[in-house]
Amino acid sequence: MEHDGQLELYTAVADQLKEAHARVRASQVPEGVRMALTRKLLVITAAAKHDLADAARRLESFMKDLDEGRIPEEDH
Repeated sequence: MEHDGQLELYTAVADQLKEAHARVRASQVPEGVRMALTRKLLVITAAAKHDLADAARRLESFMKDLDEGRIPEEDH
């Protein structure tokens, strides 16, 4: 049973990561900001390989920040 829950979480995180990457690609922000957002997503993706639950929490926070317009500063 626990395996089914893990599989559902994996599927949910994968779907959310796909959506997040699409949103970042489509966002109307300077290229440096887009790169910073992409790096954050790559960190979350890497975290999912080791701690899926933590990655899900990080991704939820990332998406909330996007929804509320909180984006990182542009890299120089």
